[in-house]
Amino acid sequence: MAVKDYDVRDLELAQMGRDRIDWAAQEMPVLRQIAERFAREKPLEGVRIAACLHVTTETANLVRALKAGGAQVALCASNPLSTQDDVAASLVVHDEIPVYAIKGEDTKTYYAHLEATLAHEPHFTMDDGCDLVSLIHKERRGLLPGIFGGTEETTTGVIRLRAMAAEGVLSYPVIAVNDAQTKHMFDNRYGTGQSTLDAIIRATNVLLAGKTVVVAGYGWCGRGVASRARGMGAHVVVTEVDPLKALEATMDGYVVMPMLEAARIGDIFITVTGNINVLDAQHFALMKDGVILCNSGHFNVEINIPALEAAAREKRVGRPFIEQYTVEGGRSINLLAEGRLVNLAAAEGHPSAVMDMSFANQALSVEYMLKGGKLEVGVHPVPEAIDQEIAQLKLEAMGVRIDRLTPEQERYLASWQEGT
Repeated sequence: MAVKDYDVRDLELAQMGRDRIDWAAQEMPVLRQIAERFAREKPLEGVRIAACLHVTTETANLVRALKAGGAQVALCASNPLSTQDDVAASLVVHDEIPVYAIKGEDTKTYYAHLEATLAHEPHFTMDDGCDLVSLIHKERRGLLPGIFGGTEETTTGVIRLRAMAAEGVLSYPVIAVNDAQTKHMFDNRYGTGQSTLDAIIRATNVLLAGKTVVVAGYGWCGRGVASRARGMGAHVVVTEVDPLKALEATMDGYVVMPMLEAARIGDIFITVTGNINVLDAQHFALMKDGVILCNSGHFNVEINIPALEAAAREKRVGRPFIEQYTVEGGRSINLLAEGRLVNLAAAEGHPSAVMDMSFANQALSVEYMLKGGKLEVGVHPVPEAIDQEIAQLKLEAMGVRIDRLTPEQERYLASWQEGT
């Protein structure tokens, strides 16, 4: 690796990063088994992968697995605040991975890091939010003939990819890792649920018990956040635009109401919708003194920060990761982590045990696209066989055994002739 073929904060942090990467690996037995097989079989030999992911201990274990399989990986951050600087340093020093990521980097640096990653002329992209794919299609189209496929990690990225495919501009096949059962049912629900509340508590040290927590959006992430908040003793309100999800939240025992009503009673607001301006000027005008606002969606657009800035008479840093805005009537509104995804900006992101399955999907999807022949241009699901394999490996690692169908049961399920 060239001397300057990286851009990280401080290489002196490398040993700390290595220790934390190894600690995370203990909770990632499925990915570890895949890495061991990859090391023997080298299914990714010679493949150049450009990865735009949150640079965390879990991502480091994914990158190490890909390298064990023979891939050449270049890595950049998928969010300016999500990088763990010690992990970035360790990947450069100990694994000789070109990494371009610094926690707190400005927008100009963020896009320079995307460009640096693409300078490795990838055959395959691994994205979290579709920024890498978007940049290739907008400005680096010369790379397209050499790219045979990609994967996408998160809901927001899949939404963007499907929009590209609908407009006919997507130029290569991408597997929607986010939509795998072993990803969204566990990562989005249990991972986002726990890590979001972890971040809020770390940043504020507030007691959740007795607070009114407003969760905007009741997808898999919203389900997890609402469940964990209720488990901590909070009164949970859900806001939704989808009648089916609103009905589900109601039958799950939550209070459902429009955000204009929730704005008057909430103590803590958490957005997980993937949409823009979910919390807007009209909501800020109604909020109580001392409310806390945060976002666990991928982009920092769910809270209308320019509108909050415009309404503020004063702004100060309350403590790390908290900007306190004083608005009309002397009320304070506290914004966490600049409105960016709070679980990675103010904490460590998802627990390793759930990322084990998510990143197993990433690794096996790359292998599938190499072995399975060329997919048509478009957004594709993770093959069911991969989903099932990961679930079985996870159960085995947890010491959980399940039943198997008998031949008689298999014949019955395949038959239409037997009835009442």
